[in-house]
Amino acid sequence: MATQSPFLFLEGFIKNLPLPDLQTPAWAIDEAQRRIVLLLNHILLQETEATQRLARQKGSVVLMQWRLFSMKLTATPAGLLDIASPESKPDLVLVVTEASPLTLVQAVLRGDKPTVRIEGDVQLAAEVNWLADHVRWDLEEDLSRVMGDAPAYALGQVARGIASALRQFSGTNAAGGSTKAPT
Repeated sequence: MATQSPFLFLEGFIKNLPLPDLQTPAWAIDEAQRRIVLLLNHILLQETEATQRLARQKGSVVLMQWRLFSMKLTATPAGLLDIASPESKPDLVLVVTEASPLTLVQAVLRGDKPTVRIEGDVQLAAEVNWLADHVRWDLEEDLSRVMGDAPAYALGQVARGIASALRQFSGTNAAGGSTKAPT
C-alpha cells in the first residue's frame, strides 16, 4: 500500500499559515551574502582547477535567483568570487524554478540538481556547471584542522549516516509514495 510523504501535509500547512509580511533588513541580507561569498571562496581555494577556470571569466557577472532571494556574483582576476555591484548587468542569469523549499531540499538530498532556467553567456554557464559538478567542500578536512583527525572522521561518519538515512527517507516519489529499495 502506498503512503504519502508527510512533507506534502507540512508544505500545505505552512502555505496556509497567516504570517505577517516581514521584510528582512538590507544590512542582514548584505551580511548573509558576504558570508556566502566567504564560504564559496574557501571551497574554491581547495581546488586549483576551479580558481583557474574562474580567473578566465574575470569580470563576468552571474545573477542567481530563487523565489525572493537573489544574489549577483562576479569572478575576480584571482579566480574567486565577489559580490557584484547592484548596477552591474549580469552576463548569466540562473533561476531555480522549483518554488517549494521542501521539494527542493528533497531533490538535493537525493543528489539531484535543482531545475534551473539559464539565460545568457553559454561559456560562463558551462564553467558554472563544471564548478557545480566537480567542486565539493571537504568539511571533514576543515574539521580535522580544528579538532584533530580522529574526532573529525567520527563526526564525518555520523554525518554520512544521517545523510544516507535522509536520502533514503526522501527517496519517496510523489506519485506512488513508496520508497526506493536499495539494490
